[in-house]
Amino acid sequence: MARIGIFFGTDTGKTRKVAKMIKKLFDDDTMDKPVNVNRCSVEEVMAYDYLIFGTPTLGEGELPGLSAECENESWEEFLPQLEDQDFSGKTVAIFGLGDQVGYPKEYVDAMKEIYDVVTDQGAKVVGAWPTEGYEFDHSEAVVDNQFVGLALDLDNQSNLTEERLNRWLKSIAADFDLNL
Repeated sequence: MARIGIFFGTDTGKTRKVAKMIKKLFDDDTMDKPVNVNRCSVEEVMAYDYLIFGTPTLGEGELPGLSAECENESWEEFLPQLEDQDFSGKTVAIFGLGDQVGYPKEYVDAMKEIYDVVTDQGAKVVGAWPTEGYEFDHSEAVVDNQFVGLALDLDNQSNLTEERLNRWLKSIAADFDLNL
């Protein structure tokens, strides 16, 4: 089994695309293929000590899921199942997609919901990301003047995605025991 599990929720497929971009950089012994949270069990997630979680923010700061008018269940339905799991000893990194122009008052808010659950359950969360270079009014995902994970805007700053992703992965490399 690979050392790192990567799990995502999506509505349009953009978060899946980023998860695949991450996986492409690593061999199968290092990282498993990305899995949509609507196609996995809690046991599958908890089998890893190193986890990367990805989510878009929909509407007015919502996780993807049925109440956000997604066609399928996603983080909204899966995340509550993680609330009684013990994440002690696990290292988690989070990336989130959002639209800072269309939704400047709730940019990448959904990352914070995942962050809150895993930190409440004892996870070590790594990969905080600077807010410089973004134009938004407010984000719940900003803690101590940084995003709780990598913030990506494929709608307005897609040209920065690959560079940001590479810098972020280098920033979490030591915590994930990665050679980059």
